[in-house]
Amino acid sequence: MKSNTIAIDVSSLDKRDTTISIFLIGLMFFIFGFISWVNSILIPYFKIACELTSFQAYLVAFAFYIAYFIMSVPASYLLKVAGFKKGMMVGFWAMALGAFIFIPAALTRTYGIFLMGLFTIGIGLAILQTASNPYITILGPKERAAQRISIMGICNKAAGILSPIVFAAVILRPTDTDLFAQLGSMTDVQRSAALDELIRRVIPPYAVLGTFLFILGYLVYRSPLPELNTEHETPEVATANASKTSIFQFPHLILGAVAIFLHVGTQVIAIDTIISYADSMGIDLLEAKVFPSYTLFCTICGYLIGIVTIPRFISQVNALRICTVLGAIFTLLIIFAQGSFTFLGHQTDVSIWFVVLLGLANSLVWAGIWPLALDGLGRFTKLGASILIMGLCGNAIMPLIYGYLADLYDLRVAYWVLFPCYLYLVFYAVKGHQLRKWGF
Repeated sequence: MKSNTIAIDVSSLDKRDTTISIFLIGLMFFIFGFISWVNSILIPYFKIACELTSFQAYLVAFAFYIAYFIMSVPASYLLKVAGFKKGMMVGFWAMALGAFIFIPAALTRTYGIFLMGLFTIGIGLAILQTASNPYITILGPKERAAQRISIMGICNKAAGILSPIVFAAVILRPTDTDLFAQLGSMTDVQRSAALDELIRRVIPPYAVLGTFLFILGYLVYRSPLPELNTEHETPEVATANASKTSIFQFPHLILGAVAIFLHVGTQVIAIDTIISYADSMGIDLLEAKVFPSYTLFCTICGYLIGIVTIPRFISQVNALRICTVLGAIFTLLIIFAQGSFTFLGHQTDVSIWFVVLLGLANSLVWAGIWPLALDGLGRFTKLGASILIMGLCGNAIMPLIYGYLADLYDLRVAYWVLFPCYLYLVFYAVKGHQLRKWGF
């Protein structure tokens, strides 16, 4: 599957080609977000329909994101052999296959098959993320990388705002509140029939999604998106990397991958647990479905601030430092702030709004880490990007830790898992990204 497309140097792209490329990558980030953030409502939905514990329900995130750990390095070699566009087509087709797997899973109400479908979708996304993140990072001036990534983040999170609302509109019905309340009083046969009907509602949307992704993969392959040469090194970078033989000789990259692991874990916990946290306050699923969108809206606000202020008023690294400190502060407020509070028509404990504000704290962390971690990698860029994408398995591991603590203690206490994560992110923003040699 050797690519016949000639890779070009980034500096040779004119403004029109760069704009078209950014638009196409932005469309892909929108699709990533739409498919990824629907997990925030799939988790409580599967918990009801498949009768799961909190720990079992968070296997949705585990199955979806562990694929990044398994597939990221193979994806870098796929992209090296096949090129960006053909590799992206393979990624979209893998996602389409995963969507189609939902059909037999729903027909049999087998949670394990659903997890297989989610894992397959994750494989496709791992390929696409391995291609698109370094692509947008190097597609323009280095000092504006966080700005471009923020634009991609808006595309991603705008889709994330829409996806749980669209999914709920397609899958849930106004009478479901009564249905959920009656499940406990039904006979085994009645409950099984009701849950079978509930879970089979996913078949039409995922059949449509699979078809759309398959077609889109082919269209991306035929698109004017250029192949970029990531093997080129400036004389300075070539000199600095002359003695480098392994990706592990770049401490700022490896520490950055750990930072990505913890960052995405904090982000997915903030979004995927908030419905369950609202439920613990007596808010039913039909009302609570909007809370992930509030969190993502705060994230978009952070992106907009980043686009306006970086690098004109604030540097990428200082924006990263501010966001990581805010994350630590909001985590403590989630745990310790208490009191009834009415906002946007919801009567809740005030702590849930600090979960929402984690969206703001998380907004510029991803955009801040990527350019710092990929700085000076030269010919190691594709492999370095795959190492960073492996960090996305934090989305798989961290919710399971949260779910375990939630079952062991309660949902509020479980948010303690976020605090050490933000402390490490503060370290990387202040010191870790500057390390170029291992040492103590």
